[in-house]
Amino acid sequence: ADDGGQRLLLAIHHLVVDGVSWRVLLEDLQLACAQLEGGEPVVLPAKTASFRSWSEALQRHAASDVLKAELSWWRDSLRDAPTGLPGVVEPVPAGALTVAASAVARTRLDAGWTKRLLSSAPAAYRTRVNDLLLTALARVLCRWSGTASALVQLEGHGREELVAGAGMDLSRSVGWFTTAYPVHLRPGGDPGAAIMAVKEQLRAVPSNGLGYGVLRHLGDAESRTALRALPEARVTFNYLGQFDGSFDAGARFVPADEPAGSSQDAAAPLGNWLTLNGQVHNGELMFDWSYSRSVLGASVVEGLAAAYGEELQALVAHCEASAGGLTPSDVPLAGLTQAQLDALALPAREVEDLYPLTPMQQGMLFHALYEPGGDAYINQMRVDVEGLDVARFHVAWQGAVDRHDSLRAGFLWEGLDHPLQAIRRKAAVPLRLEDWRGDAEPSARLEALAEAERQAGFDLASPPLLRLTVVRTGQERHHVILTSHHILLDGWSSSQLLGEVLQRYAGHAPATDGGRFRDHVAWLQGRDRAASEAFWRARTAEIDQPTRIAAAGGQPDAAEGHGVLELVFDEGETLRLTRFARQAQVTLNTLVQAAWLLLLHRRTGQGTVTAGVTVSGRPAELPGIERQIGLFINTLPLVGTPHPALTVSEWLTGLQARNLEMREHEYTPLSDIQRWSGHGGEMLFDSLLVFENYPLSDAFGRGDTGGLRFGVPRNHELTSVPLTLLMGAGERLTLTFSHWRDRIGDDEVGRLADQIRGLLLALTEDVGRRLGGFGLLDEEGWRSFAGWNASRDDSLTAGPLVPDVIAEQAALHGARPALSFGGRTLSYAELE
Repeated sequence: ADDGGQRLLLAIHHLVVDGVSWRVLLEDLQLACAQLEGGEPVVLPAKTASFRSWSEALQRHAASDVLKAELSWWRDSLRDAPTGLPGVVEPVPAGALTVAASAVARTRLDAGWTKRLLSSAPAAYRTRVNDLLLTALARVLCRWSGTASALVQLEGHGREELVAGAGMDLSRSVGWFTTAYPVHLRPGGDPGAAIMAVKEQLRAVPSNGLGYGVLRHLGDAESRTALRALPEARVTFNYLGQFDGSFDAGARFVPADEPAGSSQDAAAPLGNWLTLNGQVHNGELMFDWSYSRSVLGASVVEGLAAAYGEELQALVAHCEASAGGLTPSDVPLAGLTQAQLDALALPAREVEDLYPLTPMQQGMLFHALYEPGGDAYINQMRVDVEGLDVARFHVAWQGAVDRHDSLRAGFLWEGLDHPLQAIRRKAAVPLRLEDWRGDAEPSARLEALAEAERQAGFDLASPPLLRLTVVRTGQERHHVILTSHHILLDGWSSSQLLGEVLQRYAGHAPATDGGRFRDHVAWLQGRDRAASEAFWRARTAEIDQPTRIAAAGGQPDAAEGHGVLELVFDEGETLRLTRFARQAQVTLNTLVQAAWLLLLHRRTGQGTVTAGVTVSGRPAELPGIERQIGLFINTLPLVGTPHPALTVSEWLTGLQARNLEMREHEYTPLSDIQRWSGHGGEMLFDSLLVFENYPLSDAFGRGDTGGLRFGVPRNHELTSVPLTLLMGAGERLTLTFSHWRDRIGDDEVGRLADQIRGLLLALTEDVGRRLGGFGLLDEEGWRSFAGWNASRDDSLTAGPLVPDVIAEQAALHGARPALSFGGRTLSYAELE
């Protein structure tokens, strides 16, 4: 050639190659030449699935129920589509649609407009380039024809996962996989409305149009007949993408500027009445409009080509100037229509996603709206730090928030059937810096500052729902206050988040991404609600009435606010409880639950009692779920009947089994369970058990902390439940009682702590002991009681207690009469 290069003509019939195949062949040719020049044997990449395998998969797909269900969609979509083209009289003579009668008009966008089309324009409405190209085409065709819609045939690569199936890799397969299918485009309204409408119409096409060709050519007689009777598209559109982007700067084989000659025989039929083939070459978008001079006039097609270029420029300019908008396919989990999305008036460019709340988030949002201004569910962590670089610390926090979608959530509820969380693309972490180095005793001021931060609360619609306050208390010392809303994070996530922040602070990349919180929300939407409803209806049918431990304790204190009491078992007692649980083949968590339900049974007098329990809510089938950050936990009712005749062993194993049964349905919203329970939707319990397996102190002590030295962290967490028991298992078992004083007083909580301690230790004495033999007082309690009541007669407790005797008789002779009164007789089993 004149430029000193060489030219190679490659001619392959379209029956065996498509656009993707050409890329594969050129890559292999490039590699083979390089290997031969280097004196190496030719070793090409492994072949992927064969064309034959794909053909067989298509045959199987043609007989599938999934594909048969598509037929009605194609019928409904195409039934009222316009037919023909303006000025074309049908039937068109067969000889008029041949290559010999063809001509070409061209649409061209210069490099500047092309770059804007490819780079900036798609951001406004989250479009693909094809969406904009087809919107412009549909608007041009509708103006030309005077119709409200246009019918266009599209071509796709055809290598669909739906057909390929698991394990069929078609990425380097060579053959003609191309699919052709019609789309009925309705680009009504202004440019923005047209873009959003066409975008949604394209997203609605099932399996990227593959099913149309399979139904029409491989389907049963009904399918073939039905599709052939529908309007036929007379315009074909095919965009090949950025062809010059497929070749590296040093590539041996690149497209030549010289024409390759005709690719078809002059007598060959044209593919359609009007065909658009486009690609980006040398940075410019070009579309060739192929047509028959015997069917369409040159001035008509050249006018269409020019109008298309102008329409593309107009759409690009609109997108660059517009705030844009969301469409339903952008936020599929939200389940909203276009009208509902428009009514939200969200800043589309700022919103990354929109999806429902988890069950626990729903409950917390309800509480926040029902009791605004309270500090329930406002969490706070405080810790002294030495050696802190505040700016670096801030950057580490911002990096974590940028990474996790759940931390950029704001919550929407007004005008919606169900609340949603809007994930912002960016959410700047607020950091307030105070310098108190002149204050020798800042403790009181720090307490007041922390309290003020909690009372300030959060605007749930404005992320991020966390903020940092850093007080410099010495030359190298800072006091860090992290305040956040519980609706964002559970305890495990808080520990994970702090660990990641410290990793970032130390200059380390965070661990492998564990996925997004939206993956969990999507998983929740796929659960079997009917099965869960049946389970919880059956479980709550056991409840005669809600369990109210606060009401059983008499009048609460006159004091306001909340109180905290910490019950700590010594190391010997902790070891005793841990060993017993292991021998009984239950968890320590189950042992504490068993003791608490037994205590509720004794205090309320109810045969069946209910306590709230918090479950992790992290499904094992989601990859990396243990590393995800968000609010996964859920609160559920734990229902139990501690029958006096049950042994400790039977009570524990039964309760453990109940916990396992709940696992399959632990994602159910508590509000639904309460509604199904038949108690008017009211709360079924007023005490909550939480097992803490995420001590925050661990986050400060593991890994490289970047030279930071931490004091003992203090955590502030409040729920809306009157009484919460937080169980922390370490060298010493700790039960922390957090309570609202206007519901249950300090003295009453102290008594409950003493009683649960006594019951826990008593349960470990004999797994064969019956529950009817347990009281609420330990030996020390009996001694105190004797002091209050000098008339006590110890002989009353020298032998078996009445409940023990009745339980024994019920076990031995349950059907025998035990009590007769007023003409009615109760057996021992009924009396117990």
